Amino acid sequence: MNAPHPDAAMRQQLYSDMAPLNLTPLWESLHALVPLKPASPCVPTLWKYEHVRPFLMRAGEAITAEEAVRRVLVLENPGLPGQSSITQSLYAGLQLILPGEVAPSHRHVQSALRFIVEGTGAYTAVNGERATMRPGDFIITPSWTFHDHGSKAAGPVVWLDGLDIPLVRFLDAGFAENDTRKSQTVMRAEGTSLARYGHNMAPVRGDGPFGLTSPIFSYPYERSREALQRLERDAPVDDWDGVKLRYINPLTGGSPMPTMATFMQRLPAGFDGRPWRQTDGAVFSVVEGHGEVLIERDGPSQRFKYGPRDHFVIPSWHTARLKSSAGCVLFSFSDRPVYQALGIHREERLS
Repeated sequence: MNAPHPDAAMRQQLYSDMAPLNLTPLWESLHALVPLKPASPCVPTLWKYEHVRPFLMRAGEAITAEEAVRRVLVLENPGLPGQSSITQSLYAGLQLILPGEVAPSHRHVQSALRFIVEGTGAYTAVNGERATMRPGDFIITPSWTFHDHGSKAAGPVVWLDGLDIPLVRFLDAGFAENDTRKSQTVMRAEGTSLARYGHNMAPVRGDGPFGLTSPIFSYPYERSREALQRLERDAPVDDWDGVKLRYINPLTGGSPMPTMATFMQRLPAGFDGRPWRQTDGAVFSVVEGHGEVLIERDGPSQRFKYGPRDHFVIPSWHTARLKSSAGCVLFSFSDRPVYQALGIHREERLS
């Protein structure tokens, strides 16, 4: 057995003596602070909707939307227990609203997206304009805008919430404010924002109403699906992504929100994708069809078979492959704009 390093006791005494001054030695933590490659604590996870939905319905019996403010079951990553996070910088949850309910108006710094999973007839209101929710629609709640949700549907409506809560928490930049009204007064006809900005045109005068966020806050699924179908028929299919499009801010061409990018993709029947990995962790919602995803990092792998309304997460720098024998449509969101703004985004498309 080797004798202790002659300087070991001296080092321990140094650490002990300087600790009251809040000093620590970098050399003891350097490899963890500057790793050779990303080592996310997040783990790949699948949430089957058939397993989650009964708990959503039970939540609907246990608490009202008004009492809860937002009746949501958080999709928490098992690698981040107690943090209400699906990745280190993203939050995701499934929100339920029942007929006649209103989730009261408030606003916050955190940017939010809504992706409609089940039901038609509920609405979200943003700064005085409502948008009716339909399955597959992508809806934005821009930072610091008053918003409420309500339902005139005959049955339950469920949507995926995606927010940059962990990122804003890390930056210590979170503010929130409750509205004095339960529901906002409707001041503009539904579809006004889409008419102004959604046809490759924009008003001659005036800037976007939501700062760095897209002036379109509701992107209908019927238009997204039509584009995917047309491209699948008339354009080459990518070996890694199938047919994949990104949602944009029409005023800038960039992401709809400054902290989150959103995508819709179609995997054609018989698609057997090549592997890829990226530094931005991504959250997926299955819109239509069935398929499977193989996710691995440093050897161990997991295979998830997914169907409509299921959700899964691919953490940072995990290698993934998508497959679908019958074809499917996937919505996803990630924190890619943050990586791109900092100049640290990396992606590898493997053979």
